[in-house]
Amino acid sequence: MKINTEDKVLTDLPLMEYFLTIQGEGYHTGSAAYFIRLGGCDVGCVWCDVKESWDADAHPKVSLSQMVADAKASGSEIVVITGGEPLMYDLGDFTNQLHDAGLKTHIETSGAHPLSGDWDWICFSPKKFMAPLPEFYEESDELKVIVYNKSDFAWAESHAEKCLPKTRLFLQPEWSKKDDMMPLIVDYVKKNPKWRISLQTHKYLDIP
Repeated sequence: MKINTEDKVLTDLPLMEYFLTIQGEGYHTGSAAYFIRLGGCDVGCVWCDVKESWDADAHPKVSLSQMVADAKASGSEIVVITGGEPLMYDLGDFTNQLHDAGLKTHIETSGAHPLSGDWDWICFSPKKFMAPLPEFYEESDELKVIVYNKSDFAWAESHAEKCLPKTRLFLQPEWSKKDDMMPLIVDYVKKNPKWRISLQTHKYLDIP
């Protein structure tokens, strides 16, 4: 999905970390993937497990060309751009360069900032702490809702009803609440089979 913006083209971005791993969540669970975690986030999820990503100034700025070269060298076909909140930045030129290198572009986003870039897969994970923009309901390939308490099921349905039929729907327990929420999610999916369960399998398997 290609989104064009008129923002100034970026030549570098704050980079928190990058690593070759196995995608542990959602539709592409089990696939080899090269993750690029950008610094900067203003959504502020209280249960975020990468709060060190929030301050963009705490992370070095790295050129797009260097990040693309490293991604290509990883040998993975899939590159996942995550954060933080990666769409705080215009990612149009970044995704163009990744595609020029023969790579597939995936993004994980809360949808709180305008969509930019040319994406092969958009994982939309809305958060209560900052409302998503309406465009994500039509553009997303995957809706992933984090379940922290019982009220999140109704909240998840309120987002699912706005998505297109093509969007895959996932419920994922927040890691610290998984023992309490997992039985509820299992029962909910049995009764509502349009949903699937997403697990943070990389944490269970201790895969970085």
